[in-house]
Amino acid sequence: MSGYKCHFCAECDGHGCIGELPGMGGVFQSANFIDNCAAWQKYYTNVPNDYELPPIRLAPITGGIENVGYEDEASFYFDLIEACAEAGFLLSIGDGYPDTKIQGGLAALQRYRKTGAVFIKPYPNPRIFERIDWVRGSADLIGIDIDSYNIVTMRNLVHLEQKDAQSLKEIQRYAQKPFAIKGIFSPENVELVQELRPDVAVISNHGGRIETRRGSTADFLAEYGSTLRKFAGEVWVDGGLRSRADIAAAKRLGAAQVMIGRPCITALLKDRSEGVRELYRRLTVD
Repeated sequence: MSGYKCHFCAECDGHGCIGELPGMGGVFQSANFIDNCAAWQKYYTNVPNDYELPPIRLAPITGGIENVGYEDEASFYFDLIEACAEAGFLLSIGDGYPDTKIQGGLAALQRYRKTGAVFIKPYPNPRIFERIDWVRGSADLIGIDIDSYNIVTMRNLVHLEQKDAQSLKEIQRYAQKPFAIKGIFSPENVELVQELRPDVAVISNHGGRIETRRGSTADFLAEYGSTLRKFAGEVWVDGGLRSRADIAAAKRLGAAQVMIGRPCITALLKDRSEGVRELYRRLTVD
């Protein structure tokens, strides 16, 4: 497994890849990545084995070569989408630079005749509209990564914008699909949800990979989840979910869906499709 950026830690809790970006780590010496993973246990309760969990969705992931160490960008999307779909995960694809990243994810959805949530970076609106035209036929939801306007891995490569409500409303109208904003992690973001009224609000700090306020998505969901549910059709959460107990805690705090990123990558790298199937079983049964 030489060449892969993941260190295959016994527990994926942020400590094994501190500050590795590009790579599997996060900014601020992976502080929010670590907090995301550690915080869920504060909200554990005893739940029966037949407790109904929320749907689990693959988080949007790009950068197979620079972040994961995969040998080929297109193959990464094909392998990840195929394995996650077979295992039972709902699907997402992400966006990045160059455009072959979103196009590779789209090609994977099309190859396996799947649909997924498509999360687009906050480009100027005309470029977002172009991307929506590319993906609309394979998207069951279209979202904007509102927190990615200053993402380290795309900085100085493309023009990204901090979106206001008016700009997002234009995208929402153009999408003609259920619409999400992802990257809800500040009180100002909550106000944006209140004004926009999206179909889905995704609480996320990009797995600790965005320069934003410090803290965990679990704590943010606990503090703001009930408010967000008043103004969005659903609230989803992303960040540090590693076990059935974590996912049950997210549901108890009001999450209608959860998103899983790094564990899907690690499972694929270690044991291919069988590893991803075992991950899904562990998240839903153990």
